[in-house]
Amino acid sequence: MLPEITPEDLVSRVEAGEPIQVLDVRPSERLANGRIDLVPDVRFHNIPGSMIQAKASNGELPIDKNRPVAVVCDQGMSSKAATSLLRMLGFEAHSVAGGMARWMHTLIARELRETSSLDKLVQFDRVGKGSLTYLLMSDGEALVIDPPRATRAIEEVVETAGAKIVGFADTHVQADYISGSPSASQRLGVPYYLHPDDNVYPYDDTPGRLAFEPVHDSSTIEFGRCKVQVFHNPGHTLGSVSFLIDGAAAFTGDFIFVQSLGRPDLGGNAEQWTPLLWASLERARNNWPENIAVYPAHYASDKERNEDRSIGRPLAEITASCEPLRITEESKFTKWVLERCTSFPEAYIKIKAVNVGLLRPSLLEADELEVGKNECAMI
Repeated sequence: MLPEITPEDLVSRVEAGEPIQVLDVRPSERLANGRIDLVPDVRFHNIPGSMIQAKASNGELPIDKNRPVAVVCDQGMSSKAATSLLRMLGFEAHSVAGGMARWMHTLIARELRETSSLDKLVQFDRVGKGSLTYLLMSDGEALVIDPPRATRAIEEVVETAGAKIVGFADTHVQADYISGSPSASQRLGVPYYLHPDDNVYPYDDTPGRLAFEPVHDSSTIEFGRCKVQVFHNPGHTLGSVSFLIDGAAAFTGDFIFVQSLGRPDLGGNAEQWTPLLWASLERARNNWPENIAVYPAHYASDKERNEDRSIGRPLAEITASCEPLRITEESKFTKWVLERCTSFPEAYIKIKAVNVGLLRPSLLEADELEVGKNECAMI
């Protein structure tokens, strides 16, 4: 049987320091919509499968024979033929199971330090998107924050721990991926928590069709012995919130990232929402403890990772190193933000419609909408 490697195993081996190479056999134009970027550029190769034999015969194959190769395509089929050819040529090659389609849904679980009211805190890293989901467990009950469309891997962790999910919560209506909260909450018969200002399609103010439990500033969500405080921080969206726990952890969604802030232009209202973002930032800086751990919903690159590969840092550390958080004058902040409001993927307009219940794509359409890394931060 032809050797395969799962996306999860690929991540594990790369993070363990193995010098694995990635060979993407898709046409080069497909890379614009996303690629496996775990390895350095010198260990990433893009060669259409039909050209591998010719390049090998001409001595032009740039792949190191002394290092293993993970071969990837769209669905995990074309990569098998390329893997077979490479193995005939003497390479230690493995086909990436499920291809980029599976890569885009892969979740890597990383345990974080618990707070006083949590027994378990898990960060799920969707490496293909640069998106993060959080699982919070307390006394056998679990809350899931900002879940992806497919939640089965998260549910399995809860089941293994002998707990049960009692709620799903979104920090805001996402633009870059389809939330799993509405469907999973209905399937499991548990609440879906969302600020009502986000149950609106921002491009024309059409009311959304979501069934949810509304939360507002200073609301609390209780599960187990944990009380989650809702902190309304509009700017990225009108209903954007952070969830604060024990004065020790802030799940900030697309409000505060490790190296930036969430864009105010993804709803088409940059000039109107930038003052809201400034006010939210000022309020957080004046009210949150300096040592509170900030856990965002996205990251832009591996530069934001800690040594254990997790994402998240104390607010004081982010404030000292993050450029927009060091700005202390609103006029300068506004100028900095608006200079970075550029174009964003057209798919985001449809994803917003899906996430407020106005559009129901097929599974194939949903996969196509979600392709590629997030572009939610100002860079």
